Amino acid sequence: MTHQLVDVSETRKELSIEIPATVVDEQIERVTKSYARTVRIPGFRKGKVPGSVVRQRFKDQILQEVAKVLVPKAIDDALQERGVEPVDSPDVKDFALDPGKPLTFTAAFETVPTFDPGDLTTIVVRRPPTTPEEGAVDAALERLRERAARVEPVEGRPIADNDTVVLDIERTDPNGAGETHEAVSVTLGDAGSPPGFDANLIGLAVGEDKTFSIHFPEDYQVPDMANVDVTYHVAVKEIRQRVLPELDDEFAKDLGDFESLQALRERVDADVRREAESASQRQVRNDLLKQLSSRVPFELPASLLDREMDRRVEEFARRLMEQQIDPRQTQIDWAEFRESQRESARDAVAGAIALDEIIRREQLTVTPDAVDAEVARMATQMNRTPEAIRAQIEKDGSISRLHLGLRREMAVELAMSRANIVTA
Repeated sequence: MTHQLVDVSETRKELSIEIPATVVDEQIERVTKSYARTVRIPGFRKGKVPGSVVRQRFKDQILQEVAKVLVPKAIDDALQERGVEPVDSPDVKDFALDPGKPLTFTAAFETVPTFDPGDLTTIVVRRPPTTPEEGAVDAALERLRERAARVEPVEGRPIADNDTVVLDIERTDPNGAGETHEAVSVTLGDAGSPPGFDANLIGLAVGEDKTFSIHFPEDYQVPDMANVDVTYHVAVKEIRQRVLPELDDEFAKDLGDFESLQALRERVDADVRREAESASQRQVRNDLLKQLSSRVPFELPASLLDREMDRRVEEFARRLMEQQIDPRQTQIDWAEFRESQRESARDAVAGAIALDEIIRREQLTVTPDAVDAEVARMATQMNRTPEAIRAQIEKDGSISRLHLGLRREMAVELAMSRANIVTA
């Protein structure tokens, strides 16, 4: 086998490979014999079909089998000989395979060249204050009140801001087509209501109805509704309002094992301080990784960037599904959302590349104890046994990703220990 490596760019390579005709023909003969033992052709007994007949009848399938065996091995051998590691499966093109001739093709792929991430002691990162902002505890207590609010029927007054109302709604579009919805719950102030819809409800009382039209603006987020007029007829069935509990000892006791409001306040204060510390640490880590990413001196492999952008889209869609929202039913422009992730994805990929180079330079390795500790942590987080988690990892073939993640974490800790971290 002969091969030639061409540098298209710092990260993109093309490997031209030629496999001798003798090797190709030997593999064709091997596959042909395998077919001959199993195929059924009228006029021949099973296992007695001549090779020439098999090659003629199943030429395309045989050549596919030959390529499936010879091409990956040739690529692996050439890459090992050249000492090059692709970041993704090579793209095979210019493929030519015929009996009695050499097999030739080109394998295009991307790789990450080695580079010097520089002196880590020259990195300067500012640590944000870890002291919570003034009023943070009161704000957290107020959020607890909001979550504990109850909804009660309203009597003796009309609809006001922030009320939740139950309506029968008749909707008529510009073409005269109508649709009716009964007992629809609408909370005034929600972003999902049509523009101006809430304002038309203010002042209505239970038992009253109203007909009004709404003009949807030209830049409305739903293209089919942009620049159209829709008529609504609403009948008010019920008005409800959110009632917040009093911030007192009883409220604290209802939330959990707190004897008084003061005990709850102390717990919230501790939580707020812990979150401020965590937020500060995350900021330091993010700034460190961003500075490391800026030290990558070459254009990132497109496949790595695309993969990270796709991962972010999939992660966002998964979070929507966890909230019982069907991503397909949203008005999100997914192509636009994916493109909006490009810059942050580029920083993430470049940061990972820089960490991998630190791993290589510092020869960082993961101990079995570290792997066991990570498996135990995952088991606790998922409420499963370490044995079950390890079995799942081995089944998924993701043990190498686990090791890589731990090595990258070691590289972060090493960079943090050498960087200059200044308190802002």
